[in-house]
Amino acid sequence: MQLDRNDFLQIVRNAPLVSIDLIVRDERDRVLVGMRLNRPAQGSWFVPGGRIYKDERLEAAFERITRTELGTAMPRSSARLLGVYEHLYEDNSLDVPGVSTHYVVLGHQLRVQADALALPEAQHSRYRWVAIEELLRDTTVHANARAYFDGTWGGV
Repeated sequence: MQLDRNDFLQIVRNAPLVSIDLIVRDERDRVLVGMRLNRPAQGSWFVPGGRIYKDERLEAAFERITRTELGTAMPRSSARLLGVYEHLYEDNSLDVPGVSTHYVVLGHQLRVQADALALPEAQHSRYRWVAIEELLRDTTVHANARAYFDGTWGGV
């Protein structure tokens, strides 16, 4: 269920959002990151993902998010749940001053062939495949995305 702006702002202001992040690895073990167009994490390289809507089952959310973020709907059974993570941001997607965002994230790892994806540009202006060692050194990759690999949350 999509919410209007005021209802969504009240939720962001008062409760955590639940989302799915996609840690997508290719046949060379590189990780897919996209340059974020929207807040939070705007202007940073980040793994694809999206929030789960109210009354949306996890299976349906996963297929919608993979279709929206990767250009191809994939079943949740094609991924491995890595764990539950937290992302805290000082800003919000509505660009309302003084309202932070708290995400509870279900991190899922997918293995794909790099050339098999038709990556859309609604959420990310461009994409790149990056080796984990490079991702960890690159400060333009958001800290929440680097944390999937640096041992902060156990690593993948």
